[in-house]
Amino acid sequence: MTHTNDQPTRSASGTVVPVLAFAGITVAVMQTLLVPVIKDLPQLLATSPSNATWVLTSTLLSGAVATPIMGRLGDLYGKRRLLIASLAVMVVGALISAVTSQLLMMIVGRTLQGFAMGAIPLGIGLMRDMLPRERLGSAMALMSSSIGVGGGLALPGAALVAQHANWHALFYGAAALGVIAIVLTLLTVPESPMRAPGSFDLPGALGLSAGLVLLLLPVTKGSDWGWSSGTTLGLFGAAVAVLLLWGLLELRVKAPLVDLRTTARREVLLTNLASIMVGVSFYVVSLVLPQLLQLPRSTGYGLGQSMVAAGLLVAPLGLTMMFTAPVYARLSAKYGPKVTLILGMLIIAIGYGAGLGLMSAPWQSLVIAVILGAGIGLAYSSLPALIVGAVPASETGAANGLNTLMRSIGTSVSSAVIGMVLANTAHTVGGTAIPTMHGFRVSFLIATAAVAVGLALAVFLPKPHRASQLRASSEEEANLDRAERALRGFHGRVLDADGAPVARAKVTLIDRRGRQAGATLSAEDGSYALAVPAGGAYVVAARATGHGPHASSATHTGDEHPIPLDLPLPTKPITA
Repeated sequence: MTHTNDQPTRSASGTVVPVLAFAGITVAVMQTLLVPVIKDLPQLLATSPSNATWVLTSTLLSGAVATPIMGRLGDLYGKRRLLIASLAVMVVGALISAVTSQLLMMIVGRTLQGFAMGAIPLGIGLMRDMLPRERLGSAMALMSSSIGVGGGLALPGAALVAQHANWHALFYGAAALGVIAIVLTLLTVPESPMRAPGSFDLPGALGLSAGLVLLLLPVTKGSDWGWSSGTTLGLFGAAVAVLLLWGLLELRVKAPLVDLRTTARREVLLTNLASIMVGVSFYVVSLVLPQLLQLPRSTGYGLGQSMVAAGLLVAPLGLTMMFTAPVYARLSAKYGPKVTLILGMLIIAIGYGAGLGLMSAPWQSLVIAVILGAGIGLAYSSLPALIVGAVPASETGAANGLNTLMRSIGTSVSSAVIGMVLANTAHTVGGTAIPTMHGFRVSFLIATAAVAVGLALAVFLPKPHRASQLRASSEEEANLDRAERALRGFHGRVLDADGAPVARAKVTLIDRRGRQAGATLSAEDGSYALAVPAGGAYVVAARATGHGPHASSATHTGDEHPIPLDLPLPTKPITA
């Protein structure tokens, strides 16, 4: 049986969306925090360059592992609770890194910082549970884009700190941002009453963690170990074996960590595959432009900018992504998230295509950043809307966690491939390998190819039914959408024993497998409407403060004929 809070959800205040977006931006800062000092890490940590890369790799691996796990835990035990826990772990990790220059402790701190990546899907899940439909599209767009916004804005900020202060100040600043995010979340964000059925799948979590580590280790370290080395190939083979066994286990578990049957749906599968391609394209510009801008003009193609100037010229990438969120909401409301995803990918392709000839002046880098920011912002904003429209409400956290993981895999693959390309095309000057213009252009071509693959996947996404699209243009459209959903499900009123309407009662739809298939709150007149995902037998349960619960069994054929079903509640609460 699905668990829910006894109390209905509180109305979301106007500060919920900016606070959750701020939490997402804070988490994303962790990904680019050390970019300005990457080349100095071996000296700062008194270690070899190959060992120093673990400071970056550890954050990537822990983030990949934590994202789907925290999403599932949020579905089970409360998304706000797990969001705060994620931020708290990040703060502890940042403080550990702030007080050490020892490699092992730095890796421990960076690993803990990576666990905060689960905050992104948790924030999206909270928005779905709390916000009215007319506000949901733009809110999720902003939350999804916070990954790029935080990464883009962190570059100039981190460069400024690294240039004028001790590099440990970067971590103190990150910890301060985390504390602010926690306090704001505690003060303004209510807990969601939505709970998924079942218990936490510990074997599934361990299996997925092992499989992801075995997969991402050779992806991120393959260029150091050699792509044809026994270690790299052995880890890839072990990853395939572990993930296959994990998949077989998940199909047998009643309440799996990841519902693979849901994940295999056409709309979910194609969206996740497209997410990998978007992740690849996003990270290419983050790797190429800062290097091109900072290379000395004596190379013949470098733009000779300082660390801070380079960060400021790339910052519009994140700013444009942030300002794209309201534009996405309007476009998605009119045409749907599939169209906005396709449009975003077309703009990304135009940006990289134009970038092949716009690498000779700093202002041209600014143009590339703005164009790519608009395209990536539209694409990133579309992904959670497509996922949320295709999965039950009780699986929002886990499904968006998996989608965020797909983007992380894309950035990991991008980092490995582009790093290999730039290394293999570099020329040596005074014993130092210098990236070449040829390598930069090949990197842009790879990004264009990834976007083309993603575009093909997006084209084959099924057209969402109007009832399942996240429309955000006006309250009237939201009311029309709710009315259409009622035509394909159950509707009625929640009443007390005297026949009086009960407002804000929690009404839950439970399928024959005991999983939550939908939930809503009754209106002031006691009315409710719940859509059914498919025909079949259901239990419709109602609960309100001061009353005992009531449940009714009913069967729906799946057609457009609504089934009336009133839910009478006992006058007095039932006590044990």
